[in-house]
Amino acid sequence: MTHSPAAALAAAVSTLALCVLAVPILAVPANAQDGDLREVRFGTNWVAQAEHGGYYQAVADGTYEACGLSVEIVPGGPQANNRMLLPVGRIDFYMGGNMIQSFSAIQEGIPTLVVAASFQKEPQILMSHPGVHDTFESLKDSQSIYVGREGLATFYQWLITEYGFTEEQTKPYTFNPAPFIADTDAVQQGYLTSEPLAVEREAGITPNVFLLADYGFDTYSTMIETRRELVENEPDVVQCFVDGSAIGWYNYLYGDNAAANEMIKADNPEMTNDQIAYSIEKMKEYGIVDSGEALELGIGAMTDERMKSFFDKMVAAGLFPADLDYTQAYTLDFVNKGVGLELRPAQ
Repeated sequence: MTHSPAAALAAAVSTLALCVLAVPILAVPANAQDGDLREVRFGTNWVAQAEHGGYYQAVADGTYEACGLSVEIVPGGPQANNRMLLPVGRIDFYMGGNMIQSFSAIQEGIPTLVVAASFQKEPQILMSHPGVHDTFESLKDSQSIYVGREGLATFYQWLITEYGFTEEQTKPYTFNPAPFIADTDAVQQGYLTSEPLAVEREAGITPNVFLLADYGFDTYSTMIETRRELVENEPDVVQCFVDGSAIGWYNYLYGDNAAANEMIKADNPEMTNDQIAYSIEKMKEYGIVDSGEALELGIGAMTDERMKSFFDKMVAAGLFPADLDYTQAYTLDFVNKGVGLELRPAQ
């Protein structure tokens, strides 16, 4: 599909006018100057949901197109492994989970690179029954902490070294809240935007929610990853995607997100309006996307200091050797430029 840059920009502005949104003018990639949109495939790590909303917004309102990109979102899911498609060139960008995966890529010699962090906080939580284990410190008194295999190998190792939890307390979490609901002493891992709502619906209780990011698990999350060769050969394409995603997130959180939500539901027919609304509410309440460094540097922000802090904690937890050159996992070249800050509502 081809459009002139002027036509693409006009279409985007027209769409945004209807939504009462604004898109800053972005630089057009060199290979799009002749009017052709650069086709880009972006793979997510799970089925479509509000936690992917900024990317869907940037497609729906024409933000990517305005700077020369035609972006196809490729949803992940239990039967998909989009991460493996990135190094071999089947997708151009990938939505990573957190920096543990990115550090592992360096350890394994995989030629990928984090270019932005859409979430300042990972939405990973522990939750407990109200009136039981009401403080974070008291969670380690539970004798039934439900944790999945991946969680046990990652954030739970940090809980052991940082707070004195033990593996003997854990039980396998199978993504079924029934055992947690049945045992008032139990603690369960979860995602801020999903498991608490499931418990409320099924048990009629509002669980205590402890966001690990607020207790020192300071990884960035929902990373934008790409291949090193794309960064080296087409940095303007990377910049457009990073900037467009940041603007998409501002408009998704603070503007008219109806079109993006319809796209999400089309890609994931099981998604409901109630779940989307709950997820957006919690992302705002806990500052998942727009908090910390992003308040001054813009959504997608990353810093060397934060990366070092998290890497050092993972070394202490035994996940990585201290001599791993973790700085090769990311670049700050495309972030911290304040793109889209003007779209945040005045406080």
